Amino acid sequence: MKYVHYTVEDFVKDEYFQKWILDTDNMTSNFWNNWLLKHPEKKASVEEAKKIIHLMDFDNDHLSNSDFDTIWQHIIEKRNIKQTTLRIIPEKKIRTSYWKYAAVASVLILVTLTVFLKKENNLPQFTEPTIVNNHQIKTGIDKAILTLENGSDIPLKHGQVYKSGNATSNGKEIIYNKKPSKDIAYNYLTIPRGGQFSIKLADGTQVWLNSESQLKYPVTFVKGKTRRVELVYGEAYFDVSPSSNHNGANFKVFNNKQEICVLGTEFNIKAYKDEDEIYTTLVEGKVAVSYEGEKQNLIPNQQSILNFNDNSLLVKTVDVYNEISWKEGVFSFEEKPLKYIMKVLSRWYDIEVIFENKEAEEEEFIGILEKNQEIEEILISIKSFGIINDYEIKNKKVVLK
Repeated sequence: MKYVHYTVEDFVKDEYFQKWILDTDNMTSNFWNNWLLKHPEKKASVEEAKKIIHLMDFDNDHLSNSDFDTIWQHIIEKRNIKQTTLRIIPEKKIRTSYWKYAAVASVLILVTLTVFLKKENNLPQFTEPTIVNNHQIKTGIDKAILTLENGSDIPLKHGQVYKSGNATSNGKEIIYNKKPSKDIAYNYLTIPRGGQFSIKLADGTQVWLNSESQLKYPVTFVKGKTRRVELVYGEAYFDVSPSSNHNGANFKVFNNKQEICVLGTEFNIKAYKDEDEIYTTLVEGKVAVSYEGEKQNLIPNQQSILNFNDNSLLVKTVDVYNEISWKEGVFSFEEKPLKYIMKVLSRWYDIEVIFENKEAEEEEFIGILEKNQEIEEILISIKSFGIINDYEIKNKKVVLK
C-alpha cells in the first residue's frame, strides 16, 4: 500500500502534525548534545529526528552514532521526495510507540521504515508480498456506458475511440462540443462497478465520476439559462465553468431532493444508493446546498451532510484531500472503520465483501491506498496487523475471517 505525498514544509502546517507532535524541549540527553558538538551543521535535521524518536518512546541513549548518522542520511535523501511506501495503519495502534512513528514518518518522508524495524524483535516484519493473481478480481479501469437521447447504449472503454456529431471520447474522457442550442436533449453517462470516467460538458464544466455512478446532463445548454445536471447516484467531482463565461447563467446539480447552486467552483458530491447520507464537499468558491426548504451555504473545506433518516442537513469542516483523493488515483482514509474501507474498495474492484469476523468491521484505520494495487496485497497487509485471522477469495467474493 502506498502512503503519501507531503513535503516537510507541508507537514509542519498540517493539522495531522498537530495531533502527533510532542514537546521535545526536555530532551537533553548527553547523546544528543555530544553528537551535535561534532555535527553543528545538522541541528535542524536533528530537531526533526528528535521529534520522531520522541514519538517512538525509544531510549535515546540506546541509539548509536552510527544509527543516528543513518537517520540523518535518510533525512537528506528523502527531504525532496514526494512519495514513500508504507502500509495502512490501524488507528488504535497509533497510540503505541511504533505506530506513532509510522503515522508521522509516512507524512514526514524523512526516514525509511526499515531503519527502526530492526530495533524491536516483537514488531511485525512487513516484507513486500509476492502476489500471484489467479482470481477474477481486477483493479478498476476507465470505462463507462453512454446512453444517447434515443435510448441506445454505447460502451466507452480504455483505449477505444468514440466519435459522434456532438462528442468524442478517447476511452478515458468524453468531450462535448461547445454549441448552444434552443432545444435540450439529455444523455446519461453510467460508470459501472470497477470503473471510472470523466466528462467535459458542452459549457466547459469538467466532471470526474467514480465507480457505480450515473450522471444525467444536456448535450448542449441554452444560452443564458440555468445549466442543470443530475447526479442520479454515486460520486462525482465538479469543476464548474464560471457563470461569467455564460451570460451569468448559474450551474445547478440535483440529486434526489437535494439541490446545489454554484456560480463557478470545485466540489465533490457523494450520494450512493446504498447509503443514507449525501456528502457535498466544497474545494473552491461557494455553493448553496438546499433540501426541502432548508439551505446551507458552504465555504472551502466545509462539507454538508444530508441524512435521510432524520432529514437533517448539517455542515462541518473536513480534510478535503480525504474526500477527493479518489479522482487523483488514491483512496485516503482517516480514522475510518474497516467496514467503510471495504465498501469503498468493493465498488472499485467490483467485489462482494463478507465479514465472518464481525469484530473487524469497526477497526479504524489511517492510510492511503493506490487504486492500481492488487486486492490481495491489501488483504495481506490487513491480515499482518492481526485485524483478521485470514481471508478467502472465491471468484469475486472476499471473505474476511
